[in-house]
Amino acid sequence: MTLLTKLRDIVGDAHVLTDADTAKYDHDWTGKYKATPIAVVRPASTQDVSEIVKACAATKTAIVPVSGNTSLAGGTYAKDAVMISMERMNDIREIRPNARIAIVGAGAVLSAIHDAADAHDLVFPLTFGAKGSAMIGGALSTNAGGSNVVRYGSTRWLCLGLEVVLPDGQIMNLMSELHKDNSGYDLKDLIIGAEGTLGLITSAVLKLVPKPRAYATAMVAVPALSDALTLLNDLQAATGGLVEAFEYMDALYISDHQTMFPKARAPFEAPHDVNIMVEVGATAPMLTAVQADGTTPLVTLLETTLANMMEDGRILDAVVAQNDSQRRDMWQRREDAGEVMLIRKPMINNDICVPVDKVADFFTQIDARLVDLDPQALHTSVSHLGDGNIHFLLFPTQGDPQHVDMLTEMVEDVVLSLGGSFSAEHGIGLTKKPSMARRKDKVALAVMRSVKAAIDPDNIMNPGKVLPETN
Repeated sequence: MTLLTKLRDIVGDAHVLTDADTAKYDHDWTGKYKATPIAVVRPASTQDVSEIVKACAATKTAIVPVSGNTSLAGGTYAKDAVMISMERMNDIREIRPNARIAIVGAGAVLSAIHDAADAHDLVFPLTFGAKGSAMIGGALSTNAGGSNVVRYGSTRWLCLGLEVVLPDGQIMNLMSELHKDNSGYDLKDLIIGAEGTLGLITSAVLKLVPKPRAYATAMVAVPALSDALTLLNDLQAATGGLVEAFEYMDALYISDHQTMFPKARAPFEAPHDVNIMVEVGATAPMLTAVQADGTTPLVTLLETTLANMMEDGRILDAVVAQNDSQRRDMWQRREDAGEVMLIRKPMINNDICVPVDKVADFFTQIDARLVDLDPQALHTSVSHLGDGNIHFLLFPTQGDPQHVDMLTEMVEDVVLSLGGSFSAEHGIGLTKKPSMARRKDKVALAVMRSVKAAIDPDNIMNPGKVLPETN
């Protein structure tokens, strides 16, 4: 019996796709990585996944998991592999309002989880531009970050438990609902961020938080990027730590956004170099109850705080959203980044993180080094500034591999000199394997390889991703 026959016996003919039928799955969002897999298999249950993995393990056939396929790092490249799509495992099994948890299948789309939580006046706070197609299994596998990390943490912090199918087909039940559990190694955190190289996530227990009864959202311009951290800290102090998002967009990004979306409203009447979208959210009635004059205390608090900062010269300009439409416009400007990033080529996409008090130093050092390496190069950034995560797009004057590699290593040099990381939230996949080889602590790499070899001795789980080959 052939492997394809076995797979069809497990999930049915309609859910084993081959050849042209795999076109939807054979490339990532960027289009950089494209390969026709042996098949795309769409299981409906954890038991299905287990049987599929056992069939592949018997023939030592590579397995590549795929969720929403919004990867930017080549994590779903599947040449000579069976892809396992989690799209049918999209059930939101349970929302437990009192415990503030959601139990979901790995194929649950992020926006669907948002909607399910919202029906109970709760929020699953992980959010980013691809929320309408990204699935929770993929978000967990890359330890996605998003715009609300400054208040709620990344995906790892929002997950209590997992169910995982291991490379031999065994089902590992880590579906804990506990906030504390010291019973041995934390295998859940090992699986999160492993990009499917250690096993396939099939279900998750997620943390929910109370839905804010009011938001206050604003665009703020500061004199220099070095002033941004002071702004964040002052806003945290003024609101009692209620800042949910603190997003930086530079002048070139704003200009490119206006070019791509000419009908979009400009953030300010005059252009500024440092543009920050800030949002605070509150649940307390004293901040959220609409007053007789139609105002909301939270919005008034933000307006007053920003007005005082403007008088002191700490900020240059501010526009506070007065309704949901204006708030949505501000968020849309930020979430359009995935499209705006493609406006120029060649482009080097860097997803980095530095300590929050060294963000300005990063740009200063980058500009100084570009003077010698590529003085005509442009760069733009959209950043989760509250946690030091910078999406740094560098547009070199030439796209030959040697020049691109030189500039990539230059960025890595600066990042590591500041105590940062060359990967913040998009994962390693294929794109950042060279960076792993150059920059990751060698002892840490050796431990990772030992873990991979112990759990997946035949190297069938998303092979060739994350870990660089040994010399």
